[in-house]
Amino acid sequence: MKAANPPGTPPGPTPATRVLVIGGGYVGMYTALRLQRNLAARIRRGEIEIVVVTPDPYMTYQPFLPEAAAGSISPRHVVVPLRRVLDRCRVVIGEAHAVDHTRRTATISTLATADEGTGTTTVTYDELVLAPGSVSRTLPVPGLAENGIGFRTVEEAIGLRNHVIEQLDIASSTRDPAVRHAALTFVFVGGGYAGVEALAELEDMARYAARHYHNVTADDMKWVLVEATDRILPEVAPDLGRYTVSELRRRGVDVRLGTRLDSCTGRVAALSDGSRLPTRTLVWTTGVAPHPLLAATDLPLTGSGRLACTAHLTVGGAPHAWGAGDAAAVPDVTAPGTYTAPNAQHALRQARVLGDNITAALDGRPLKAYAHRTTGSVASLGLHKGVAHLYGRRFKGYPAWFLHRAYHLSRVPTFNRKARVLAEWTLGGLFTREIVSLGSLEHPRAEFERAAGRTPPDDPKGSS
Repeated sequence: MKAANPPGTPPGPTPATRVLVIGGGYVGMYTALRLQRNLAARIRRGEIEIVVVTPDPYMTYQPFLPEAAAGSISPRHVVVPLRRVLDRCRVVIGEAHAVDHTRRTATISTLATADEGTGTTTVTYDELVLAPGSVSRTLPVPGLAENGIGFRTVEEAIGLRNHVIEQLDIASSTRDPAVRHAALTFVFVGGGYAGVEALAELEDMARYAARHYHNVTADDMKWVLVEATDRILPEVAPDLGRYTVSELRRRGVDVRLGTRLDSCTGRVAALSDGSRLPTRTLVWTTGVAPHPLLAATDLPLTGSGRLACTAHLTVGGAPHAWGAGDAAAVPDVTAPGTYTAPNAQHALRQARVLGDNITAALDGRPLKAYAHRTTGSVASLGLHKGVAHLYGRRFKGYPAWFLHRAYHLSRVPTFNRKARVLAEWTLGGLFTREIVSLGSLEHPRAEFERAAGRTPPDDPKGSS
């Protein structure tokens, strides 16, 4: 908050208006980017300060996670470094724990507070953009916390790739039929974009990798997709959802609709249809839930726990507070009585409107309502396979896969990332897939710790 000069003292420089952006995802990054462009002159004069608080120093372009998991894109090209893009903002790597909007303060922890043992620190602000995104929606399924694998971050995507290849190594080297069967059974729970694309890309990658094992074939692997409703890919037209089911089944994927996961203890996935599937791989992709930070604020929430926002992306009844993306319930003015879907398409467009509206509010100008009718959906089903529904037209197979790549290439931030992704795709068409597992990257100090923990041999010359 702006601090007033003490009574009786000559007026000093006016404190900068601080815009605090919590979250470095689609909304956080694009809103800050829009603000630093709109307010560049005032930032240079010290009149405006934009502070971005985010747990990671990068924004993850999540639609590319399945291709990163399959090895079609390098992991570093799926993320955008925030400090490079937001060069006129102050990026703070930390986590927000609470917001007291009445006092205009946020409680955060950073790497420094953790190292110094001070716990948390308080940040004041004049305008708040609350965009922490969402978290994986989990259910109280026995064994899920211990055995489930998520698929929302680049770390999870690369970890899953390493895990799948390691299962092929286990199956190739074991003499135990039960261990081999469990290693080659891959269960994905959730039939939305994340689950379908992750399964399709990894099945495609594993099918190729199996060629390089002398005793493992693609037919030895069992891929299972479990969906509680009666259809998959609800974001696309029903006929494309049915096509996707038939395409996956043609490839040997066991698609189980109207089925739930009851438990996954003891490396056995127990399904509601009575099946028990021994497996070492259970991927959970059943949607998202509001970020826990929202409940630690004094801002109004909807019944589903999201920020109660207006079509202008303000938080209703809370002046100087703004929201968009997964964390916000934004009325859809193109379909009265509904909210915009929590997807990347809306988040990117809302962020641009949000940045312009904050600028307008600082200038005392009217705000603009967010209005966008979804243009369609695209989904990859592996190399050269996909489905797409754009502008009322439906595409399948290679044309849909091409549209999927073209659409997301146009949406990934920065020319640098676009060029690198395009180069990788071009090289990928000329050379074979990489099938190396780098699971040791997840524990980089393990080898040194083993070496340091060994007892050195006795020195025959004694110590001096």
